[in-house]
Amino acid sequence: MTNYVVLRFGDVKSEPNGLGANICGSDCFYMVVFQYGSIVLFNVREHDVDGYLKIVEKHASGLLPEMRKDEYEVREKPTLNTWMQGGLDYIMLQYLNIDGIRTIGSVLGQSIALDYYVRQVDGMVAEFTDINRGMEKTGTFTMERKKLFQLVGKANSNLADVILKLGLFERSDIAWKDAKYAQIWEYLRDEFELTQRFASLDFKLKFVEHNIRFLQEILQNRKSDFLEWLIIILIGAEILISVYDIAHKSAITSL
Repeated sequence: MTNYVVLRFGDVKSEPNGLGANICGSDCFYMVVFQYGSIVLFNVREHDVDGYLKIVEKHASGLLPEMRKDEYEVREKPTLNTWMQGGLDYIMLQYLNIDGIRTIGSVLGQSIALDYYVRQVDGMVAEFTDINRGMEKTGTFTMERKKLFQLVGKANSNLADVILKLGLFERSDIAWKDAKYAQIWEYLRDEFELTQRFASLDFKLKFVEHNIRFLQEILQNRKSDFLEWLIIILIGAEILISVYDIAHKSAITSL
């Protein structure tokens, strides 16, 4: 696909591509690798996880210093009366095939990636909170213009990455084509509260944006004040030079 790949490991002859096929009890393992950095594993035992992640690390760039993990249970029950059934931290399906893996993987990948961006923005909020508290005590702040511009770039890139790279508001291709997978996609988005979490992220970014604009105005006023004082000093120096020149000429005339 455009921003992810599904890798299959194990017995290639037993691939569950059929409509009613499932992976329960099979020897196949699946790994959905997303371009923005998330990896979703299916049917992989806990002690084998790190081994599969190392396969991706060999071909990845820009690795984060900290890896975040989450778990979600997908159950298969062929005798289930309905196509799907949700529960506490699990979803139950009549069968799980490659389309189900792609649909579920897309939401889980977005969820864990969104956690990363939320932590990034929380860090910026905490930084501006400390600046505001310092201003409350001292009446001024000491942030350099370069640091402020770096925060501007970080805030803008975080929002752009969430919308463009994660495709948070783009419906899954499979969900567009099949109502059954649209049901899974919508259920999981509600289960992981993707819309609400993005709204919270957007609110925090607006707080950061407000503080950035406020501090930019302060820095601009400082620059204006500096230029005004510089102009005053230059005018004063010119006056002193003129007075000295007049006095010097008067002394020569009197001689």
